[in-house]
Amino acid sequence: MTVIDLPEVHTCSVEGCSYNSDAACHAGAITVSGAQASCGTFIDIGGQGGLSKTLAKVGACHRIDCAHNDNLECSASSITVGPGADAADCLTYVPV
Repeated sequence: MTVIDLPEVHTCSVEGCSYNSDAACHAGAITVSGAQASCGTFIDIGGQGGLSKTLAKVGACHRIDCAHNDNLECSASSITVGPGADAADCLTYVPV
């Protein structure tokens, strides 16, 4: 898998994240981690971050118990990030 092949963050409905603009994540890549498959890249500050013309990719997934995890890489075609147990969770997470 190359960086170009990494799955995109299809939508992000997290309010208040510095990387979210118009329901699109503009971080270069995100990391899914934590007990609830949370977005480890979530930053709740007022400043604008990220790359304005880039849609985020899933750079790494630390949830080895996810059906989409393949050697710590996400194998889903795309993911959705939104509020869950944490402020920003991978809503595509499927436990195995």
